[in-house]
Formats: sequence, structure tokens, C-alpha cells
Amino acid sequence: MITRTLGNIATMCGGELLASEAGAADTKIVGVVTDSRKITSACLFVPLVGDNFDGHHYSAAALAAGAASTLWQRDKGPAPEGSVIVVEDTLTALQKLSAAYLKEIAPHVVAITGSNGKTTTKDIVTAILQGQYKVHKTQGNFNNHIGLPLTILAMAEDTEIVVLEMGMSSRGEIALLASLAAPDVAVITNVGESHLLQLGSREEIARAKLEIAEGLKPGGLLIYNGDEPLLAEIMLEPSFRAPEGMQTFRFGLNADNDDYPTGMMSHSGGMTFTSHLHEEHAFTLPLPGRHNVINGLAALAVARQFGVAEESIEVGLSTLKLTGMRIEVMQTASGLTLLNDAYNASPTSMKAAIDVLQSMKCSGSKIAVLGDMLELGPEEVQFHQGIGNYLDPAEIDLVFTYGVLASNIAASAEQRFGKERVFAFTDKAALTTLLLNKCKSKDIVLFKASRGMKLEEVLNNLNNHYHHQT
Repeated sequence: MITRTLGNIATMCGGELLASEAGAADTKIVGVVTDSRKITSACLFVPLVGDNFDGHHYSAAALAAGAASTLWQRDKGPAPEGSVIVVEDTLTALQKLSAAYLKEIAPHVVAITGSNGKTTTKDIVTAILQGQYKVHKTQGNFNNHIGLPLTILAMAEDTEIVVLEMGMSSRGEIALLASLAAPDVAVITNVGESHLLQLGSREEIARAKLEIAEGLKPGGLLIYNGDEPLLAEIMLEPSFRAPEGMQTFRFGLNADNDDYPTGMMSHSGGMTFTSHLHEEHAFTLPLPGRHNVINGLAALAVARQFGVAEESIEVGLSTLKLTGMRIEVMQTASGLTLLNDAYNASPTSMKAAIDVLQSMKCSGSKIAVLGDMLELGPEEVQFHQGIGNYLDPAEIDLVFTYGVLASNIAASAEQRFGKERVFAFTDKAALTTLLLNKCKSKDIVLFKASRGMKLEEVLNNLNNHYHHQT
């Protein structure tokens, strides 16, 4: 993590150091904290301001708890006693500090965005690279205008490559993050329907994702999903500003991409695949689903850019550790298999999760538990109906839905599954009770919904119930 003198920090973030003690500028700062409940010794406390909170109220307490200094926004009145760095805006100062630290450490930067798959791709890229490089990656979901600077500031001095996930909900957000990070390599996993409510069309979503390319260093590499024609179309628009000498690489299922799968096999250990550029070497990805092979192709393209050998890639994939709730396979003591993909949902990612369930071999029943997909805009009902039509009654035995919007999934599915195989709920306890009654030891149960539905609560109840069953 960042370790600098207080004087250095003030210069890097564009602030003015106020200190009552002589020599305060030489005080060592170790790390940056924005949550006053998590103060560490000698850290810098950054009080952020939100709609319903103001961190400045806790600056004095942070100093008393062991923080070496606090930022202080000039318009907040008199600063507390102690070492204080006065800035015009604390969030902007945090971002400036991270950009300055990144420039000083000067690792290679890989930036990843996309409607779906960006976190999984980040994890795959990191696993592949860390066999040959010292790698630092975004932890959890720290992928916004606050999380990305904190990720950078947590980076060790000897980091060689930093892998940064970039999220967004509106135009301009990716542009800001890319301007802070100045990536050498940018990856766009896909363009889905997430944030249609805010952006209005898939074209606008694609434009928002392509902001990552505009932040590339001159000569940087853009790796993007070539199966999505919108990306190539928008790069031809006059408003798209490609950096000088930008290189491109396309991956996807279609054979007109620079790399594409030439063979895929699903098995209990995940997916084994070969690709156009790796015909002689089969890689095993410990994740289910064809969509994860596509994420893997994006990661392979990053690995090639940094000269990672195929043997090292294979070892890296075997050590892959995923951020939570992205088709996490959970096996209960009784033999029931739970597929936890309840972190987020869009029509694209829900169809991918359904594909995984439908492709799995099972001696019991295959059960889909699907919740509301949120923030889809005025066509949200039609999107849910489309999921109901996508479910295959020859591959899935039972369908459970949770939520008002998801009831449209049930209504569409019922037309082909019949009423006896489809169950719609708006009560989580009632859903749990019927699932406990219907599930048997050899079944596979998929849970998929937007995060706001908290569908993992139902999964956890099943897991706890069956954990002791044999």
C-alpha cells in the first residue's frame, strides 16, 4: 500500500498541509482509509461526502484513533486539531492521489469492463498473469470512482501489473476511471442490457463501455468481444476518440474473430477448450458454461500481450480463485448441488446461467430458481417473458420464480412446462418451504437474480438444511 511522507501526500493530491507540530511534513503515512470505523495506525483518513453522510464529522475521531492525518474539504469550516491536508474536494483529491501513486509505481495496467463477465475475467486474467508477474487486482466490487482509487492505493510498491475492474451506470463514469488508470490494455467483455434504465439503449451502453478505450495509453491494446457488432460500429463514429496507435484484438464464438473456440467440452471440473490460436494446447477452466470460455479467451489475449507461456497459463487456471457468487458450485453433504449465481442478473447473464444448468449431467432433477432482473427500463416485462421462453422443458424439470417481475418468467414458462412444473412467489419464506419439499439429494438447483433480490438467502437456507442430511 501507499507509504509516503505527509508532505509527499499533500503534493500528490494537490492539497495544503496544515500542522501545528514542526516536522509534520516528514511524518510517514501508511495506507488510506475512508471508513472511520476501520482506522489503521498512521493511515490517511479521507472523509467523503454523500447525500446522507459527511465523513468530516468523523475526522477528529479518526485522528484520535491513530490516523496520522486527515484530508479536509475547504468549505467545511475550521479543520480539527492535528495534521490536516486542506483540499478543494476530498473525492477529487483521493482520485488525484491514486493517479499520482500509479504514475510513480508505473506498473502495466489492465482495465476490464463489460455488462457481464468483467469480474470473472478479472479473476482469470490475474490467475494467468501471477505465475510470471507480481499482480494486484480489484478486490470485491471496488470498481467505481471511489473503489478504483482505493484499489490503486492498496497496491504494493513492487507491483508489476495491476488489473482493474471498471463498472458504470451512466456515461462518463468509465471515462473518468480510464483517465485515472491510463491502461496499457483494455478489455470489453460484452455489451448487455444492464443499465438500460439509465442509458436507454444498447447503443448508449456500448458507447459507455468504449470510453475505456479512449483512456488507453498511445499504442495501447483494446481487446473486445467481436461477436458484438455495436462495438465496431461505434468505433467508426466521429465522436469516438481512439488514442494514437491503438491496436485491437477481437475474441468471441464466431470464426471471424482473431481468436475463437475450436473445441469445447463440459465436464464436472468445468470446461476444457482449444482455440484458433491455441490449437495444440487444451486449457481447462474450472468454471461451467460456454460464456466462461469466452471470458477465458479474453484473458488469453491479455496473457499473450505480456508473453505468458501456455504452460504457465495452464498452471494459472488451476489456481483460479473467483470473487464470490459467480456460479459458485456448492455440494451439500446429502448430494444436492447448488449453483450460486445470485450476485447480479441481466437477460444475457441469466441465459448464460440457464445454459450452464441445462448442459450439466444430472441423475436427479434440474431446478431453476430465478428472481427479478432490475434496472432494465421500459421493456423489463418483455425481457422477463423472454427468459421464460428461453427455458427448455426438455432440459429443466422445475422452475421457481421470486419477485413481481420474475412472475412474467413463470407465466411464459408455464405455457410449455405446464402449471405443475412452474411456481411463482413473492414471499421468500414460502419459496423456501416449497423448495425444501421438492428438492432431492441428486438434484441441481440454480439460483440467479439481481443482487437487490437477495436470493442467496434462500440458497443459504437450503444449504444449511441439507448440509446435515445424508
